Amino acid sequence: MTTITPTRDDRAAIDKAVSLLLSFGDQASTGLGVSELARRAALSKSTAFRVLGMLERNGVVEKVDRSYRLGSRLHDLGTKVYSAEHEALREVLTPFLADLYEMTHETVHLASLHGTDVVYLAKLFGHRRVPSPSRVGGRVPAHCTAVGKVLLAYSPSAFDTVTAAPLRALTSRTLSDATVLAAQLVRIRQEGIAFDDQEAAPGLNCVAVAVFGSDGRPLAALSVSGPVATFDPRAQAAPLRRVARAASQALQRSGVGSTVRRQRAIA
Repeated sequence: MTTITPTRDDRAAIDKAVSLLLSFGDQASTGLGVSELARRAALSKSTAFRVLGMLERNGVVEKVDRSYRLGSRLHDLGTKVYSAEHEALREVLTPFLADLYEMTHETVHLASLHGTDVVYLAKLFGHRRVPSPSRVGGRVPAHCTAVGKVLLAYSPSAFDTVTAAPLRALTSRTLSDATVLAAQLVRIRQEGIAFDDQEAAPGLNCVAVAVFGSDGRPLAALSVSGPVATFDPRAQAAPLRRVARAASQALQRSGVGSTVRRQRAIA
């Protein structure tokens, strides 16, 4: 009789823990059993049970009956990924996002630069939806989006970081040549407006304008997007510029950017 020796799993404990956390998928809040989590993470059931126990003791997962779900501590950690400035920007600028929606009835976004990505701070859906990678709290490579490009246009250091590695393409129309992207960013800075022609998602057009703080630094961007077949982004440029101008004035009065810089200097 042939004896089958189980394949040894040499992954480090942290790798196993991360694999389990990623395995929750859409069931992060409703929960999954050990067997299903082990299958998804490619772990033995006994290993999955042991690692889940460690995660539970640290508040990263919670046990509900015979299932596990992501814990509140993981959510608390997640909120610390983004700066305090992001929450302040959302508070000041969300009313202007609502104004933009009322003017256009298209999908509108508020976003800020986070490293080489844009993070979406707020989003209001229009009547004509197109599948899009944008979601509140989500991140998308900056060079793939109108909001990202308009912010990169004012940040040479961020551009250098973005182009230090090959440019990731989300669609066949994403700008993946650093020279072409640089030339487009020069034009965007001159004109003060950026466009995304199916660069983030097929069938989706977008137009974006930056929102400036008291020191002239762009702290966020507002955008309007819609389906290629019916949405003309250039027709939305005028209302977008008006709202962005009013939003910049409100942001400058609030002192959001300067407050956060003072806090960092004290720290």
